[in-house]
Amino acid sequence: MNLNISKTIAVLGVAMAALLFIGCNSHDPDDGHDHGEPAEAYGEEGHDEELTTSLTPDQLKAAGIMLGDIELKNLTATIKVNGSLRVPNRNSAHATSLYGGVIKTLNVELGDNVRKGQVIATIENPQFVQLQEEYLTVGSQLILAEQELGRQRELNAGNAGAKKNLQDATSNLAILSARKASLQQRIQLMGISPSSINSSSLKNILVIASPISGTISNVFAKIGSYVDVSSPIAEIVDNSQLHLDLQVFEQDLPKIKVGQLITFTITNNPAVNYSAKVYNIGSSFQNESKTIAVHSMIQGDKSGLIDGMNVTAMVNLENVSTPTVMDDAIVEAGGKFYIFVHVDKTAQATHDETDHDHEAGEDQHYNESVSFEKIEVAKGVSYMGYTAITAVKTVPDDAKVVTKGAFFINAKMSDSGEHAHAH
Repeated sequence: MNLNISKTIAVLGVAMAALLFIGCNSHDPDDGHDHGEPAEAYGEEGHDEELTTSLTPDQLKAAGIMLGDIELKNLTATIKVNGSLRVPNRNSAHATSLYGGVIKTLNVELGDNVRKGQVIATIENPQFVQLQEEYLTVGSQLILAEQELGRQRELNAGNAGAKKNLQDATSNLAILSARKASLQQRIQLMGISPSSINSSSLKNILVIASPISGTISNVFAKIGSYVDVSSPIAEIVDNSQLHLDLQVFEQDLPKIKVGQLITFTITNNPAVNYSAKVYNIGSSFQNESKTIAVHSMIQGDKSGLIDGMNVTAMVNLENVSTPTVMDDAIVEAGGKFYIFVHVDKTAQATHDETDHDHEAGEDQHYNESVSFEKIEVAKGVSYMGYTAITAVKTVPDDAKVVTKGAFFINAKMSDSGEHAHAH
């Protein structure tokens, strides 16, 4: 019995010693102490995990999330220049009247599209009637003059008339013929057909038509105002041939070549980028500015562009492009920079096929939660609302990135602790 008790005590002692050893080497995960290799290994494993989060359709709409592309742009080898939008002289015109009168009707407003020959306004003047009356009178006198010339020729042939009377009749007929021809031209310029004039159809109102097709860019007259040939009624501009005039300084001129691409923004809306291509380089200085005009044809959509707008442009000197995103697509966290890439594979989204970004809930319709991956990037040069980036991991060429609302997604990840593995 004593032997068995001794053995039992020995076994219990070994077991208690083992438990005591394990207890001394275990730790509370929340005690705040550094416990060496195990925690360090865990951190490395966490770094390999994807930093993703999902947003519900309501969250997407509330945050105004917009998606865009990673675009290839040249932000380094460029020249920044100022300029303005212009249309060729043949694509800009004034609607005027060749005769003075009072505006009776005005059929156009600023921004209206008109076609060549379309009635813009009508003017009224009693002198218009007088001119038509004179035309009818000269026509009657011309008939009598022709009859008198015929009679004088008969008398002269029978030696019964004086030669001087024949000469007077001939001269009178020539004068009246010239007068009628002159009146006929003037009446045609008034827009009236001379053959349609009779004593019961005299017109005191003239029609003013648009000389070209285009858009009404200015209206100078009002109903009841008096206009003449020196007073334009409206200005019409055909923006289909709109081009960009850049003012390039002398020292930069050797860098400019025909065919170079240009990115520009208009002063009153710098968020929208447009493209143009150099087609002609001036050969003389513009006034006293010591700049040379460089003419460029606008490429693609011209919506929102109007003759006379001031622009800021970036001339690409080399065909070297780098991946870029809009400035608002980049967020900073922990001293590093990130973008959010749409990685959801199952959400049913329909995209409007345009070059512009679209807001979730409007042009993009989501039926399920959408996932985004947080990807670290290195920032490069920034210019005209875009920043060059280099991602730490491969991003597909057709990837959609968050261009508006990235700060919201970043805040959501921070609040939920999903950023725990970020460096």
